[in-house]
Amino acid sequence: MPTNTPRIAIPMPHSTDHEYGERAIPQYESAVKQAGGEPIRIPLDQSADEVKKMIESCDGVLLPGSNADVDPATFGAARSPHTAAADPRRDAVDALLLEDAYNLRKPVLGICYGLQSLNVYRAGSLIQHIPDFLPQELRTRVDHEAGGKIAVAHAVEIDRDSKLAEIVNGTADGNNREGHGSSRADKNPGGNGVSAADGKLILPVNSSHHQSADTIGDGLCISARCPDDGIIEALEGSAPDHFVIAVQWHPERSVDQDEPSRAIFRALIQAAKTQAAQIKAETQTAEAGRK
Repeated sequence: MPTNTPRIAIPMPHSTDHEYGERAIPQYESAVKQAGGEPIRIPLDQSADEVKKMIESCDGVLLPGSNADVDPATFGAARSPHTAAADPRRDAVDALLLEDAYNLRKPVLGICYGLQSLNVYRAGSLIQHIPDFLPQELRTRVDHEAGGKIAVAHAVEIDRDSKLAEIVNGTADGNNREGHGSSRADKNPGGNGVSAADGKLILPVNSSHHQSADTIGDGLCISARCPDDGIIEALEGSAPDHFVIAVQWHPERSVDQDEPSRAIFRALIQAAKTQAAQIKAETQTAEAGRK
């Protein structure tokens, strides 16, 4: 691949369920390649120093889904009987990737478990089992655990003033948020598989989760919810110079079917190109100053 192809670090989804990991990760890798990036698998069985060496050469981070659940002790909650076993190795690698990304403003895309991992890393908390959280009359309205065989499980309503709205409407431009707002989303109402009914930006999505964000972590904000039950479906970073997007659905499963899914991965790659160029320029300036 060309040397200017952004390298995107993707941790293996699970440290002990290797069959799941090997089955799941090719979809993420394919989506990154299709968008113009080079996926870099980050193993979960290496030392912290070895992982750090690997991620030094990466320009962005993609946190994939997992069949584990984040340990509720991490966000100060008692364990629900519905909460799956934690994966400490995956969580440790996610933390190393996010530490590097936040230190150097490398772009981050979180998907499903990746959203939850990001939110907890930023000192947020999780709903451990969605049906237990919702009132009785809303518990069966949406099947958030529909699974990979269901192409469209429900809709999400996207904040029209969000970076995610720009992305799914084809108006994203990497880290540049100048002019970002609802007027930009209005330029393409209903385009690319997104509907704009009654002034709302609606996107049909798949769904494979039983947990979701609760208290929102530092430097994050809500950019989408499920309109049927209010469950948080997307988060994004509030810093204008750092691309951070996390979605609760799985766009890697639908890149061959819909434009919004492809747009999410293209935005990650463009942001990685932009930030890599910025880091290179800052490094060259610093080196020149030392001469």
